[in-house]
Amino acid sequence: VQLQASGGGLVQAGGSLRLSCAASGRTFSGRAVGWFRQAPGKEREFVATISRTGGTLSYADTVKGRFTIFRDNAKNMVYLQMNALKPEDTAVYYCAADINPYVPGVRTAARNYEYWGQGTLVTVSS
Repeated sequence: VQLQASGGGLVQAGGSLRLSCAASGRTFSGRAVGWFRQAPGKEREFVATISRTGGTLSYADTVKGRFTIFRDNAKNMVYLQMNALKPEDTAVYYCAADINPYVPGVRTAARNYEYWGQGTLVTVSS
């Protein structure tokens, strides 16, 4: 199974995009799902994560107040609404599911996630 991110594109600074994360092969409604990003020449970094019920959220300080993560378990989808985009948000964005479906709350380290798929490129022009 893989999680496929989509919805990326080219946008001007200050603009918005909504990324979608879909699972193929199985549901991820029982797991926390996280968004991560990797800019050219940089390490993959945490962006946001949402618990399996959607009741617990966590954001990186760099996106807090601008990005919103939410999920629709009936549709087996997780979304990342990105507003007020900045050139420094340019990166390939990935979604992944927490390895452990029983962990309480959410985790932000990439090593705790699996089912990484191909990401989606977000380019923000100045």
